[in-house]
Amino acid sequence: MKKFFVCIGLFFCFLYGCEENSTNGVIQTSSNTEQIPVEVVEVTDGDTIKVKYNGNIEKVRYLLIDTPETNHHTLGKQPLGEEAKQRNKELLNSGDVTIEFDVGNRLDDYGRMLAYIYVGGVSVQEMLLEEGLARVAYIFPPNTRYLDDFEKASQIAETKNIGVWKTEDYVTDRGFNAAVMSSNNAKEEIQKSGKCDIKGNINRQGKKIYHISSGKYYEQTNPEEWFCTEQEAIKAGFKKSGE
Repeated sequence: MKKFFVCIGLFFCFLYGCEENSTNGVIQTSSNTEQIPVEVVEVTDGDTIKVKYNGNIEKVRYLLIDTPETNHHTLGKQPLGEEAKQRNKELLNSGDVTIEFDVGNRLDDYGRMLAYIYVGGVSVQEMLLEEGLARVAYIFPPNTRYLDDFEKASQIAETKNIGVWKTEDYVTDRGFNAAVMSSNNAKEEIQKSGKCDIKGNINRQGKKIYHISSGKYYEQTNPEEWFCTEQEAIKAGFKKSGE
């Protein structure tokens, strides 16, 4: 079995270049920060592309970031997924594209190459993060060379409250919560319609309070539910603010 892994390692060394080394059959790279020119063949989504590298077509997964899905087998199409894909494509079409490997594993569990992506020498990952179209994710040391820079870029978008950060709780530690986005959109539509404008709020003590539009705390209240009539709110167990 050991000989098998050694042979596999030698094969990848031949295929990708011998600056790499193999530890227990896992392909790793040196600490070289060289940016390697590639030709982009296809933009799959906001964080995955196909490139022509060493004469082969390779799928590349962007290191340290995650964008909403465009066509996931279980998650489907997530809000801002298409926007992230189109922005990624726009950036990649704006100049010469290069990739850079980190010191750890070059391939993920799906056989995709893991890399930092640049256009005209500027980090595509940082731009997507700063514009609020990605989150910092999939942090697997030692592939963390630009983690601090990426977190700073992400903080800029979060502070501006743009993109994936615009809707509270859309970004989670496990990905993107499309249900939150849908719920928020539904609430906005209710507000615009003017038909159901009674806000139902649950305070820190767990008390259910509803607020009518003329109420003192109406504007500052963040509703968990909306009601069209006071009777609906009372039926749902809410008491009028001030009672």
